[in-house]
Amino acid sequence: MDSFAPLIAASINAGTPLMLAAFGLLINEKSGVVNLGAEGMMLVAAIVGFATTIHTGSVTVGLMAGACSGMVLAGFFAWLTVWLGTSQVATGLALSLFGTGASAYIGINYVGNSLQNGKFGIPLLQDIPLGTALFKQHPMVYFSMLLCAAIIWFLYRSRAGLILRAVGESPSSAHSLGYNVRLIRLAALLFGGACCGLAGSFLSLVYTPQWVEGMVAGRGWIALALVTFATWRPARVMAGAYLFGGVTILTFYMQGEGVPIASQLLSMLPYLATIVVLVLISRNANWIKLNIPASLGKPFNPNS
Repeated sequence: MDSFAPLIAASINAGTPLMLAAFGLLINEKSGVVNLGAEGMMLVAAIVGFATTIHTGSVTVGLMAGACSGMVLAGFFAWLTVWLGTSQVATGLALSLFGTGASAYIGINYVGNSLQNGKFGIPLLQDIPLGTALFKQHPMVYFSMLLCAAIIWFLYRSRAGLILRAVGESPSSAHSLGYNVRLIRLAALLFGGACCGLAGSFLSLVYTPQWVEGMVAGRGWIALALVTFATWRPARVMAGAYLFGGVTILTFYMQGEGVPIASQLLSMLPYLATIVVLVLISRNANWIKLNIPASLGKPFNPNS
């Protein structure tokens, strides 16, 4: 079993940024808002977190800076879509394009720099079979697991979670009961921005501790697909993230083993898996209708 430990550890590590971003997008969509700007937010957070760590020497501060940058961009997105009523799809795409260009510009002076990762592990547990895979991970990996449990409790066991889901199902009904739909959606978007920011900064500070232009490499889009794949359920998001992380690591493993398949084709596997999953899910329209928030993507104006 220990021979599989490195593959399992790498799969968990690769799935963590997908899971963090998908959790944020899940909360967004539970409130009825679609944010297609995850890719851009993750890219900006990756360079902001990396630059902050370079100048402060603290990975923790870098992760916090990345989360804050994601929240700033999400707040701007909320102002445009929730208050000004712009198209959620168009605004999200614009945010993604903005993040791609802005991160490339900000990161010009940081190309070629790298960081040293510390050694992490839970004493005793890391020495058991498969312990190196499960108990020698970065603290952010365990944080993402705890976040999954917290989101499950929040959505299905707390009054605030019930209100959030009510806003996503029928904002007009929630408004008539006295709830401020705009502020609730703003809070959801800020949380989503923080999660995407943590995901982006995790990539540049932990997963591959360096800055490379475009290093998010489509993970923001995979996270969006992951929410649908999981039918808006946190536990399934976690399982799906590790599944996609495993597919990503499998491509690297196959290349290292000299499998006679073009590396370009192997690099396509995670995205091909995403397309196949979405096609399979779309074949069951009733399954989607039963789980998708009823007001997803629909604007709400309390004054109309």
